[in-house]
Amino acid sequence: MVDTAPRTEKTAKPEATTPGAEGRPAASTPGAARSTGAPAAPKIDTAKLGRQLLGTWADIRLAARARAARPELQRVEGLSMAEHRERVLGQLHILVGEGAVQRAYPKEFGGSEDQGGNITAFEELVVADPSLQIKAGVQWGLFGSAVLQLGTKRNHDEFLPGILSLEVPGAFAMTEIGHGSDVASIGTTATYDPETEEFVIHTPFRGAWKEFLGNAGLHGKAATVFAQLITNGVNHGVHCFYVPIRDENGEFLPGVGGVDDGLKGGLNGIDNGRLHFTNVRIPRTNLLNRYGDVAVDGSYTSEISSPGRRFFTMLGALVQGRVSLDGASTAAAAMALTIAITYGNQRRQFTAGSDTDEEVLLDYGRHQRRLLPRLATVYAQTFAHDEFLVKFDGVFSGTKDTEQEREDLETMAAALKPLSTWAALDILQEAREACGGAGFIAENRLVGLRQDLDIYVTFEGDNNVLLQLVAKRLLTDYSRQFAKAGPGAMARYVVSSTADRAYHGTGLRRLGQTIADFGSTARSVSELRETETQHEMLTDRVEAMIAEIAGRLNSARKLPKAEAAAVFNRNQNALIEAARAHAELLQWEAFTRGLEQIEDEGTKQVVTWVRDLFGLGLIEKHLEWYLIHGRLSPQRAQAVTAYIDRLIERLRPHAQDLVDAFGYTPEHLRSTIATGIELERQEEARAYYADLRASGKEPVHEKSLAKKGKKK
Repeated sequence: MVDTAPRTEKTAKPEATTPGAEGRPAASTPGAARSTGAPAAPKIDTAKLGRQLLGTWADIRLAARARAARPELQRVEGLSMAEHRERVLGQLHILVGEGAVQRAYPKEFGGSEDQGGNITAFEELVVADPSLQIKAGVQWGLFGSAVLQLGTKRNHDEFLPGILSLEVPGAFAMTEIGHGSDVASIGTTATYDPETEEFVIHTPFRGAWKEFLGNAGLHGKAATVFAQLITNGVNHGVHCFYVPIRDENGEFLPGVGGVDDGLKGGLNGIDNGRLHFTNVRIPRTNLLNRYGDVAVDGSYTSEISSPGRRFFTMLGALVQGRVSLDGASTAAAAMALTIAITYGNQRRQFTAGSDTDEEVLLDYGRHQRRLLPRLATVYAQTFAHDEFLVKFDGVFSGTKDTEQEREDLETMAAALKPLSTWAALDILQEAREACGGAGFIAENRLVGLRQDLDIYVTFEGDNNVLLQLVAKRLLTDYSRQFAKAGPGAMARYVVSSTADRAYHGTGLRRLGQTIADFGSTARSVSELRETETQHEMLTDRVEAMIAEIAGRLNSARKLPKAEAAAVFNRNQNALIEAARAHAELLQWEAFTRGLEQIEDEGTKQVVTWVRDLFGLGLIEKHLEWYLIHGRLSPQRAQAVTAYIDRLIERLRPHAQDLVDAFGYTPEHLRSTIATGIELERQEEARAYYADLRASGKEPVHEKSLAKKGKKK
C-alpha cells in the first residue's frame, strides 16, 4: 500500500527520545514486545557504541559531520545541472576558506600530513552531497594527490599552491574511452623532444580520448595526464604529466579539445567530460618524476628497474580513492538504514495482532528480514573500514611504508571497495522499498543517494576487475607457499597475526579443524554460534576455493599463451567468487576484533548478535557451496536459517539503538520521514479512534453485524 499521507515541513516534537539520538523520537515498542514475547534483557550504551563506530579519527569525523550538517554545504533538490555544478564549485571554495582541504599535504603547504584523518573528513562530505564529496576528491584526492604522490619537490613547489587554493581546478586524466581499468594499455603518448626540452602530449585515435573526468567538462584549468612515456625511441610505460588545458577565460588552450559529458544518472554537481590532445607541448619538468625521470638529453632513469613494478608502484600511490569510496559507501548505507528503520518503527499498517491498533512495520518478520541483516553488513563494513584507514595511514604516513605493506594495502583496497559499493546500492534500494511510496519522494533522500552512488561501483576500478586482482594475489600467495609441495597438497596457511595488525598480510587462513555434524539441531546451533566455528567455516571456503582453482590452473602454465588464457578465462568467475569470499572474511574478522573492544556487557551481547547475524548470513548466502562440498549436512544447513531467524527476533527491540549509534542527526539525514513526523501522524490517528470509541459514537462495522446475525 502506498503512503498517501500528506507531507509537510513540520518537524515533530516528541516527548521521548532514544538515548544517544537527541531529537529523534523513541521507537514504538508495544509491537516489539509482542513479537519477541518479552522485553530483551541487554541494553545498548548508545553513546559508547557510537563513539567506537566513529573509528580511530573520531574527533575529526565528528568535526566533519558538523560541517556536513550546515545548509550551505548541502545539496538542494531540484536544481538544474548548471545550478548544481556552480553550487558545488562554490562549496569547494568554502572548504578552502575554512582550511579543510590540506590535511594530507606537507606542512610547508599548510597541511598536517595526516593521511588517515584526511580521508576520514573527506568521506563524510557524502552526508552533505555526494557530488561535493566526489568533486573535492577529484581536486585534492586525485588531481592534487597525483602531484603530491607522483611528483618531487620541484613539482610540489610549482603546482601545489594553485591546486590547494583552487586557483587551478584540475582533472585526473587517466581513464580512456578505449581503456578503462586496463591503464597499462592506454593510447595517449608523451614523446620527449630533446631539441626543445619538451614532452609532446598526443592522443592518436578517438579511443585514446580521456573520458569521465571530473572538472574536465567546464571548470578544469589543468590535468594530470597519464600517458606512455617515449624517449629516444623507447616506451618506458605509463607516467603522469601536469598539463594546462584552459586559459583564464575558460577556453581550451591550443591543441587541447574536449566535450562536456552533460547530464548523467547521478552526481550532476560534477562537470565530467572528455579531453583530447593534438601535439600539446609541455616543459620537461612537467613530468611528475618521483618514480621515473628524463634528463635534458632524453636519457631515462628510475630507481625501480622493473617496468611492471614501477607501473604498479605508481598506481598504488593513488589507492586513497578506493579507501574513501569504501568509507563513503558505508556512510550512505548507514544513513539509508537509519531512515528506513526509524520510519519502520513509526509507520503502522494492518491490524494483524489487535482489533484496534495497527502494527508497526518493523514488527513484521519480513520487514525485519529485509533490514536487519543489511544493518549487520554495515556494522561489519564500519569496523573493516577503520582497519583499512589505519593500514592506509601507516603506509602513507611512512610509519609502515614497506613493499609488503603497500601490497597488502592495495589488495585490501581491491577487496573491500567492491563489497561496500555493491552493498550501498543494495541497501539504498531495499531501504527505499521498505519505506513504500515515501521512500520514492526526493525529500526523503533515498532515491537521490541511490542515483549518486550508482557510479561508485565502477569508480576507481570496476568492481569485478578489482576482485580479479585480489584473486591473483591469493593465487600468488598460494603458489609461493606451495611451490615445492606435492600435487595433492592442501592450501593451509599458517599466519602469525598480532592484535594490532589490520591485515594478516597473506590471502589465506589456516583451518584448525573439520566441522562435524553432531546430529542435533540444538547442538548444531550451539556450534554455529561459536566465534571459532564461524571463522573456520568462512576461512575454509576461501582456502578450498583457491586450492581448487590453483589445481585447475596449474596445467595451464606450460600451454601456449592463447590456450593458457582460455583456461584462465574458464576459471575467471570462480576466481572472482573466491576473492569475494576472502573480502567477506576480512570484514568478519574486523567485526570480531571490534567486538572484542566493547566493554559494556549489554552492548557487547547485542553487538555479538549482530556479528553472528553477519557471519551466519554469509554462510546462509553460500549454503549451496557448503552443502556441495560436504561442510554442512542438510540438518545443520537448516539450523543456520533457523538461528538467523532467532537472532533477528532478538535484535528487533534494539534496532533503533543500533542505527542511532551511527550518530546521524536530522540535519544529516534531511529525510522528512525520519524526523518523527510519521510518529506524530500515527499517534494523532490512534488518539482520534480511541476518543471515538470512548465517546460511544463509533459507527458499527458491517462485519460485526453479520457476525451477530450468524449467532442468532
